[in-house]
Amino acid sequence: MPRLSGNSAFITGGGTGIGRACALAFAAEGAKVAIAGRRKGPLEAVAGEIEASGGSVLAVECDVVDRTAVQSAIATVERHFGGLHILVNNAGAIVVGSVEETSDEDWSRVIEINMTGTFLVSRAAIPGLRRSGGGSIINIGSYLGIAARQQRAAYCAAKAGVVGLTRAMALDHAPDKIRVNCICPAMIETEMATQSLSKAADPEAARRLRIAEIPLGRLGKPEDVAFMAVYLASDESSWVTGVSFPLDGGQTAY
Repeated sequence: MPRLSGNSAFITGGGTGIGRACALAFAAEGAKVAIAGRRKGPLEAVAGEIEASGGSVLAVECDVVDRTAVQSAIATVERHFGGLHILVNNAGAIVVGSVEETSDEDWSRVIEINMTGTFLVSRAAIPGLRRSGGGSIINIGSYLGIAARQQRAAYCAAKAGVVGLTRAMALDHAPDKIRVNCICPAMIETEMATQSLSKAADPEAARRLRIAEIPLGRLGKPEDVAFMAVYLASDESSWVTGVSFPLDGGQTAY
């Protein structure tokens, strides 16, 4: 039997990159999948992939920092699928710069999308997870939430906040049988990573430098994150909560 059969999942940032990979992997394991994001086109493309493989999918336009939209999206998913069992908080944003170089607007945007968005979606989803008898919340953090690098002040702060929020929610909602964990990837080959590298004076040299920092000698793939997310969503991880997992090719082992 597929590992997620009988479960329904809500995935933010589900139209591209890690969110798309999680949606496809969850559907392949038998879950009914709701994908949320701000752009309709990518969501419809992923929904088409899942439908073509015989999966059950719902695409929902939703900005994770819009409280009303978040509440409406979660209610729609519960109504459509008859319950909610898994939440993946994947929507994110990054800005490059030190504290001195980061504008008020960029600071607010990165904190809002990465940390406040995780808070708002989790708060809206927890009652539904409780009604389903429990479930799994999987936050997509970053290795920069447990380590740091230069020129990432706002992003490090936001992702460290996600790590702390993960632990707090895990303790608060263990009595509800809701497990909360965080995946902390290093650089994954996504649209956001490509855009970040493209801003370097020599993007290819910047890419080689990032790979050289990773003991396993490659950047991560969205599927690397999706494989761990499936484990954390499944009963195989039923005694795992409050943990932030580095998924970084060994980068934080130095």
